[in-house]
Amino acid sequence: MTEEKELIHVYFMPGMAANSSIFENIKLPEDHFKMHFLEWMIPKKNESLKNYATRMNKYIEHENAVLIGVSFGGIIVQEMAKSLDLKRLIIISSVKCREELPRRMRYAASTGLFKLIPTSLLDYVDHFEKIAVGDFIKKRAKLYLQYLSVRNQRYLDWAIENMVLWNCAKAQKGIVHIHGDKDEIFPIKYIPECITVKGGTHIMILNRYRWFNKYLPEIILSGKIKEKNKKLN
Repeated sequence: MTEEKELIHVYFMPGMAANSSIFENIKLPEDHFKMHFLEWMIPKKNESLKNYATRMNKYIEHENAVLIGVSFGGIIVQEMAKSLDLKRLIIISSVKCREELPRRMRYAASTGLFKLIPTSLLDYVDHFEKIAVGDFIKKRAKLYLQYLSVRNQRYLDWAIENMVLWNCAKAQKGIVHIHGDKDEIFPIKYIPECITVKGGTHIMILNRYRWFNKYLPEIILSGKIKEKNKKLN
């Protein structure tokens, strides 16, 4: 019982349309941390981001927990944190406020162009795998099928709209932001105050998991990395 109380409970939220298998290679010392994995719910019709976050909070079963969100999942955990008492709030490959969104997303929001995105095209992945030619393309198609499993039309429309129209003018205090300097979705030039992963792309939670396994325990405990050089050789 004593050991259980001393464990730090860490909840992981995946990115848009992704499932928790994106964290399959993330390992934290079991004598210090207990990992929990959240999954996307299908939003109610016209559900607000605030209400969705409130429903998600029902799955946080421990006090003083750590929330970690990737990409759009990073936005969700920030909304969840507004009504939780957390030990640490960490976002990965995400943004802390509207000013950190790339110009193309802000333009899509101001013009309503995001409504023209054919989210049903994600079903194309299924067909893409069947007609894929070449080992590399086939491998890429299988990766999409494995990780991007949330294909519900209402969810996708809702997620894109709430990503683009996220109404957060100022970043919350105390957020730990981990970001790759090669992120093609949220370019780092718009991201101030973050722990930079050199060479990290938007999917670095998958292909740079060794970096996270090395540094995440320290980041959870202290909110920072002591070493100046954060690149994992």
